[in-house]
Amino acid sequence: MKKRIAVLGATGSIGQNALDVIERGKDDFEVVLLSAHSDKNGLEKAGRLWPDAVKILSSDTDGKKRLLEAIASSNADITVNGISGAAGLEPSIAAINARSDLALANKETLVMAGPLVMSLAKEKKVNVIPVDSEHSAIFHLLEKHMLEMQKNSTAQEILLTASGGPFWDKSREEMKNADAKSALAHPVWKMGKKISIDSATMSNKGLEVIEAAYLFNLPPEKIKVLIHRQSIVHSMIKMKDGAFYAQLSEPDMRLPIHKALYWPQIKEGGFGRLDFNQLVLEFSLPDNVRFPMLPLAYQALKLGGLYPCAYNGANEAAAEAFLKGHIGFLDIELITRYILDMDWNKKSNDLDLIIEADRQVREIANRKIQEIK
Repeated sequence: MKKRIAVLGATGSIGQNALDVIERGKDDFEVVLLSAHSDKNGLEKAGRLWPDAVKILSSDTDGKKRLLEAIASSNADITVNGISGAAGLEPSIAAINARSDLALANKETLVMAGPLVMSLAKEKKVNVIPVDSEHSAIFHLLEKHMLEMQKNSTAQEILLTASGGPFWDKSREEMKNADAKSALAHPVWKMGKKISIDSATMSNKGLEVIEAAYLFNLPPEKIKVLIHRQSIVHSMIKMKDGAFYAQLSEPDMRLPIHKALYWPQIKEGGFGRLDFNQLVLEFSLPDNVRFPMLPLAYQALKLGGLYPCAYNGANEAAAEAFLKGHIGFLDIELITRYILDMDWNKKSNDLDLIIEADRQVREIANRKIQEIK
């Protein structure tokens, strides 16, 4: 029987890679739902191979309502959430409520509502399978070493690798004067604009630290970050005996998507295969002075409550303003720090409260942006 798949954000980078994987495995999969924000032509193109799939544009209030209804009625076995930003939260919850496994590329789902989402997934008996390459690596490494984990409690720590983005070797003065074009020029990955800016500020890794804490139920001190410019080692786990286990592959998002869609089975895919004759691996520690968005994420995670949601909303509003040319690159961290200096110490297990907090954060952030402009 074919696995029924919903692909949310079908015209974006994750969605396009997912559809490539699905097409290559079309004897195993059936696409039942495709969504996009506003790219009608892209959605129609994505759906040509799957004419029976429901297709939804979700750019307005009615479209968003139709999407949530379509997720609820799609009877998908697994939902790929490749929606960008906070807009992905409610579709993730809708998929879980529909008892669909969730192949999650939308890290904001867990950053904003980690306790709520993981509790709901447990209640509905569905699996949250990460698609980000780093979290996918940790997920499968922990799974493979589960017997050792059971004997030795949990892993001593996990290590998320980061490329460092396009500004890793730039000074603060150079970053101060950076424009959107240079910030979008990621040295390794081809990604959407928002995640590319997040990579340049290191906020993407900050979001991933928060995501990992909720996904793997780990305290902040057990989650470390290493700069690894080659993006070959996607993440590592360190066991109690001191041994490290790593997942290595060429940077190709189709591999973690392939692994998520076939999980718990393992099937040959051929994505990301390495040439060991030319392999060079280098690692260094992150520079928290030049890239303060990473320590700010740890701060938000340690404070708990709605602070991770506030971090996400402030960063999202500031990144959008930077892309529009309204603020400078370093103003992204200024606005995020400004928001985190406020009181967000409330429980984050109520969806309405989370959505309202996100609205308030953006309103405050946008007022600050107007002051800077």
